[in-house]
Amino acid sequence: MDEKQSRLNRQDGCVLLAGPTASGKSAIALAIAEEFDGVIINADSMQIYDGLHIITARPSAEDEARVPHKLYGVLAPEDYCTAARWRDMALDEIEAARAGGRLPVVVGGTGLYFDILTRGIADIPEIPDKLRRSLRTLQQEKGTEAIYTRLEKKDPAVAARLNTGDTQRLLRALEVIEATGISLDEWHRREGTGPVLEGPRIWLALTPDRDWIYDRCNRRLDWMVGEGGALTEVNDLMRRDLDPSLPAMKALGVPELIRYLDGKMEKEVAVTRVKMLTRRYAKRQMTWIRNKMCEANCSFAQDMESLREEFFPIIRRFLLTLVK
Repeated sequence: MDEKQSRLNRQDGCVLLAGPTASGKSAIALAIAEEFDGVIINADSMQIYDGLHIITARPSAEDEARVPHKLYGVLAPEDYCTAARWRDMALDEIEAARAGGRLPVVVGGTGLYFDILTRGIADIPEIPDKLRRSLRTLQQEKGTEAIYTRLEKKDPAVAARLNTGDTQRLLRALEVIEATGISLDEWHRREGTGPVLEGPRIWLALTPDRDWIYDRCNRRLDWMVGEGGALTEVNDLMRRDLDPSLPAMKALGVPELIRYLDGKMEKEVAVTRVKMLTRRYAKRQMTWIRNKMCEANCSFAQDMESLREEFFPIIRRFLLTLVK
């Protein structure tokens, strides 16, 4: 066993790497894992689903083969992955990486996943299937506006902060208030419960210039719907005749590209709307990092060499503190 392997067997550290979409998280995570004998663990709520390789910008097959990648494409798009379910799977993968003497590198842009992994989550009771089905039927028959209007009456504070087109979040907020009588915001304010990540961890965050991120989002989508193959991928998803309220069917770009392929929206209109939604999502991610990752080592760098120069020494110092 070499010195690096021996050192990692004597520590229980973890790297947590966050950043907005299109910021280069996957590339720097790969570099970190190769340099420090790591295992990459996905913390993106859409990359966990199979069949969404292109549209979610999942790491390429070649990159996934270079170091172990966990929780990528492990669930069918018919499945429903809650934050608590992801947390349980992620903790198992972190434990397995540590047991093998490797450094867990948890990477993604889903802030809720990092929250529940490190702080726990309120123990919201299970939503009755009958209620969940009835609300999804209402959304399909009357549209998302009907869900928003109903939520606005039941829980105006939550409705006010949600986008009227964010079907998944609106449905979740409405089912919680109707099932429990307690606002989703109130549940989130309560002390977290359940298992959380134990042991030392280091937070890293990508916080590049906003205009640079927006340009990257736009150019990446142009590639996806061009030579990238996103239209074929979405068409394959359409042929499965899945419930449109499933999380995988709400991935960024999927609803709009489905409408284009169905002849209900012009291609240019669909692409323009997806670009706008992607930029808004990146903005929300950057706001979460600014508000929730105060302890993170942030980098404004926009190239891999600079990211390596900033992050690698930080990780080396962190690992040296763990040697017993």
